[in-house]
Amino acid sequence: MIDKSFPPFSLSRLLSTVFSPVKGETIGVMIDLPEPEKAEHLRFLANPAFTIQKIAHDVFWEGLKDGVAEELGLKLGGFYAYRITGGSNLDLPDEAWTPNDGKVSLEKDVYPNHDILLCISTYSATAPLTAHAKKIGFRGATLHGVNNIILNSGLAVNYNEVSIEAEKLRGALTGADAFEIDFECLGKTYTLRLECGRQEAQKSHGLCPPGKPDIANLPAGEVYFVPTSASGLFPMHYEEDRDTVGLQHVEDGYVVKAELLKGNQELINRHNEKLKNDKPTGIIGELGFGTQELPVSGHDIQDEKIRGTVHVATGRSDHLGGHVDSSSFKDKSHATHDDILFAPFKTPEVHVPQVRMYKDGEVIPVHENFAITDYLKKALAGASPVTAS
Repeated sequence: MIDKSFPPFSLSRLLSTVFSPVKGETIGVMIDLPEPEKAEHLRFLANPAFTIQKIAHDVFWEGLKDGVAEELGLKLGGFYAYRITGGSNLDLPDEAWTPNDGKVSLEKDVYPNHDILLCISTYSATAPLTAHAKKIGFRGATLHGVNNIILNSGLAVNYNEVSIEAEKLRGALTGADAFEIDFECLGKTYTLRLECGRQEAQKSHGLCPPGKPDIANLPAGEVYFVPTSASGLFPMHYEEDRDTVGLQHVEDGYVVKAELLKGNQELINRHNEKLKNDKPTGIIGELGFGTQELPVSGHDIQDEKIRGTVHVATGRSDHLGGHVDSSSFKDKSHATHDDILFAPFKTPEVHVPQVRMYKDGEVIPVHENFAITDYLKKALAGASPVTAS
C-alpha cells in the first residue's frame, strides 16, 4: 500500500502546471459516448453509467466555466462528444456533437479552433490526437478512464516534481542495449528480451509547454522505449476474459503465436487468427516503467505509472516515436496500442521476479519483485538534473 498523502485536486493547478497557458489561448473538452448525439442538451448526464463523461463535464468543463479559464487567462472553447471507438488509440471519427450547436467536424471545427484540448474518454485517444496536434499545432491532454481515485491522486500531484523524478530514472535507463523480463506463471518461468539499441529513453512526465504541439497522457510518470526488436516468451491475461492466460511467443519483434495456459481456447484461437491476418497487431511497440508512488486506481492509465510496475505494449507506436501508425494495419479496427501491465494487483498469476538492463557491458537488475532496485533508488536520490523536454 502507498503511504502517501496528496493535496486536494485543483483544476487550476493541474492546467497551469501542465500547460503553462498563454493568455488568450482557447481551451475545449472532448468526451466519447456510444450515442454522441446525446451530448445535445447534455442528455447523457441522466445516465449514471457515464461516470468518466460526468467527471469531464462536472469537474473539468464546469470548472473552466466557473472561473478557472478566466483565472488562467484562457478563452472558453467548446464541449464535444464523438462516437466511442471501441479500442485503445484507434483513429477518432470526425463527427462530434455539442450541447447546443448540433453536429460539428473535429478536423474542421474543433482542432483548428483550439489551442488546448482535454480528451476525457473511455478509451485512450493519445495516438490519434498526437498526430492531429503535430499536424495542426494545438496542445492537449488525454485522461481516459478518469475516476475519483485518479482525480485525487494522479491528477492532484505537482507535475514539475513528477518530471524531475521521471528524468532521474530516465537518465539511469537511457542508452540501454536491451532489457530482459523474467516471468513466473502457473509453476513455470519465461523470459522476454527487448532490444533497445542504445536509444535515448523517453519519458511521460505530464508537461506540455507552449510552443511544442503535443499531447500529454495524464496521469503521467513513466520512462519508456520503442524496442527495436524482441524475442522470447511472456504470459498475458486477456482483457476480454481475465481468467484466460495465454503464452505469447515473440520472434523478431512480433508476437507470432499465442498458446493457452489457462482458460478459453476459443479466445486464443481468435487472437492467433488476428496475428496471422494482420501482422502489426503483434509488434512489440513499447516497454515502459512506472515512476510515481500512487495508489491503485483500477485503471491502467494510472496503474502503469506506479513505481515498480513494468508494461509492454503491442501495436501502434507512432505517438511514441515509432513507425507503426494506423495505415500499417490491414483492418483499421486493429490499429490499437494495447498496454500489457504486469503488477501484483493486476496480474496475480504472473509474477515478475526480475527485470535486467544490459548497458555498457554490464547486466544491472532494475526491478525485483515489483520494486525498484538500489540502482534506481540511487538515481532517485541523486541531484535534480535539468528537466529534458
